[in-house]
Amino acid sequence: MRPFGTVDLFEGRLYIQTGKVKAVSKQIQANPKVELCAFEAGKWLRVAGTLVRDDRVEAKAHMLDGYPQLKAMYSAEDDNTEVLYFKDAVATFSSFTEAPKTIQF
Repeated sequence: MRPFGTVDLFEGRLYIQTGKVKAVSKQIQANPKVELCAFEAGKWLRVAGTLVRDDRVEAKAHMLDGYPQLKAMYSAEDDNTEVLYFKDAVATFSSFTEAPKTIQF
């Protein structure tokens, strides 16, 4: 399990970002089936799917434009910046007070 502080919607896909030199990148490449979770105000979100690396400069630049503070460590043109999008994903929204809601994308 890892925390991710970056999410991006680009070309209708949900992306996350990391560095290729990190252990999490190597683990995702070995097994791209992942789950992410988030919690806010008594509700939680779980996203499960397969991550696919997108090496296009445009995808990296879009992510970094949304998180300009990362530009001190990453560049859309470097060989370390990695953006990955969810494929065949299921998002489940849950709480203790409502029935779960599921969205496939």
